[in-house]
Amino acid sequence: MASETLPPATVREQARAHAVHCLKEWTAAPGGTAHPGDPGIPVLAGLVAENPRDGDTARAAVAVWARTAGRGPAHPALHDGGLGGTLVGLRLGARLHPALDQVADRLAAHLGTRLPAYRTHDVAFPDYDLISGPAGTLLALCAGRPRPDALRPLAAHLALLCDESELPRLRAGQYEGHPHLAWTQGRINTGMGHGVAGVVTALTAAVRRLAPDPALTAALTRAAAWLVRQAHDDERGIRTWPEAGPDPSPSPAARPRQAWCYGTPGAAWALWDAADALDDPVTADWALAAFRTLTDHYDEDFHLFGGTPADRLGLCHGAAGVLCVADALHRHAGLPAAGALAERLVRHLAARLSEGPYDAWPADLLGGLPGVLSALLTATGPAASRTWLPCLGLR
Repeated sequence: MASETLPPATVREQARAHAVHCLKEWTAAPGGTAHPGDPGIPVLAGLVAENPRDGDTARAAVAVWARTAGRGPAHPALHDGGLGGTLVGLRLGARLHPALDQVADRLAAHLGTRLPAYRTHDVAFPDYDLISGPAGTLLALCAGRPRPDALRPLAAHLALLCDESELPRLRAGQYEGHPHLAWTQGRINTGMGHGVAGVVTALTAAVRRLAPDPALTAALTRAAAWLVRQAHDDERGIRTWPEAGPDPSPSPAARPRQAWCYGTPGAAWALWDAADALDDPVTADWALAAFRTLTDHYDEDFHLFGGTPADRLGLCHGAAGVLCVADALHRHAGLPAAGALAERLVRHLAARLSEGPYDAWPADLLGGLPGVLSALLTATGPAASRTWLPCLGLR
């Protein structure tokens, strides 16, 4: 029987079996990632451990991961091997090895009080974004037991970057002549990973967790309004976003990259969640309408592309990231169309888990097999832990 026709419970059991096998293979031969502190393994282990019979496998994987955690770059980012990602891994791993909690406490105190000298104009991605910058560090702190004194400096920096309605402080100024990023020079990235959508999710998390703060609320309102203004409808009828703005004449051509990182999924979620935190039903309805255009016209053959399984299926570029966003909007916003898209993507991923051997996938969260399997386990289990979802700006 093809995975597309299997009942959800069977798909979940298949995903769990893949996850257990993945953890066993990784534990026997750890590696497959350029970033020793990446939280992919402990995220997946925490989900696998919800079934007691697989607890030993999960504990063994976390124990091996913890031996090298923190040996990557010393920057405070959530992804790209940063200490923010290590903090998430330690917090989740502490559920299986409680001694890791003390290490996590020390690291959280470090991240909350020793901020780099972030730029506040002519910025680069590490000055603000979710993957390599302070938006991600703030979200990493939210994945555990966030302390207000640790969140406030990061939130204040992001609020400063959003102190004017056109967000001029978020214009990139460090990529002149860059071989890959020159396209963003002088422009403002819109995406979840490197752009305003990610900043919006971090400010939303701060607004939810800190006492009423007019400066944070105003900054979030400005950033969300800017993101709304960048949207346009493409030739397929999808309300979407250019990779960077402002863009007074966006091309109507259909954009194949509709993913967590760029396009409608990440931006629509960021706007809905911000509107929910701000008690703004008009923007919330607008965001849900934007996401419905995606569900009405989403085409796996067109929107899932690339030369590797990570491109087609992973959290950042592929089906797993769209699944996580759709699942979040279904659970929190009650959007039936999002639930239907999530079911489609669960079947799509389940049918393709056998693409290539396990060692062909990295072990990172955003681009690797642990992220895909974590997305499947989270979306198919009502009791599944969602505490790792701040890694994506979700909840």
